[in-house]
Amino acid sequence: MVIALILSGGTGSRLGSVIPKQYIEVEGKPIISYCMETLSGHGGIDGIQIVAEEPWRDSLREYMKTADIQRKFRGFSAPGENRQLSICHGLEDIRSYAGDEGYVLIHDAARPLLSPALISECLKCVIGHDGLMPVLPMKDTVYASTDGVHITALLDRSSIYAGQAPEIFRIGRYYEANRKLLPERIRGIHGSSEPAVLDGMDMVMIPGDERNYKITTQADLERFHRSLQEHRKKTAAEIVREEKNQNG
Repeated sequence: MVIALILSGGTGSRLGSVIPKQYIEVEGKPIISYCMETLSGHGGIDGIQIVAEEPWRDSLREYMKTADIQRKFRGFSAPGENRQLSICHGLEDIRSYAGDEGYVLIHDAARPLLSPALISECLKCVIGHDGLMPVLPMKDTVYASTDGVHITALLDRSSIYAGQAPEIFRIGRYYEANRKLLPERIRGIHGSSEPAVLDGMDMVMIPGDERNYKITTQADLERFHRSLQEHRKKTAAEIVREEKNQNG
């Protein structure tokens, strides 16, 4: 069994919006709806759990009438003090109905361009391992600084990668890795895979997707809006070509 855990408890303060970024409407739909549609429609996903604040849950139920195509929603989980504690809450709820033997696929509500192909690759490549993370290679020269002012070292960018989502883990093994960090150490965790790495879980990487970016700033939001417009134009042009071919 594979349960998708969508993290939608953030406030999106860096975007400067009056509402959390995942609920901003783009092309007539809230940002969270895009990944919900993809996860619900994928045959490898058995259920969806969503971390969300109570005031937004009624709105999410409305979104799900069209976004949760296959009716895979299983329940809401309460946000924690930080991202990793939100994941812990989600894990506890998922274990109540899915047990420990399956997988949890963790995705950010603010990454709307998740592709079915990436989900399929994650599910295929995690077999035989404790977990998996899509990554992107570093393109720029990377430096280290211990004080934020002076350059301490030049890092080998060929061995440095930027992590993406979705990340996927064996439910029970990952839950134990997180539990070991409670109650204080988990507050300093910033990435979903960090507890897994700290606990020595067998983690593998696969190539990520440049389009699967996280909407964090206004520039990201504008980029997403442009990508949808370009896709719509491309789709319209393809329909016109097909009609011309059919009409001779």
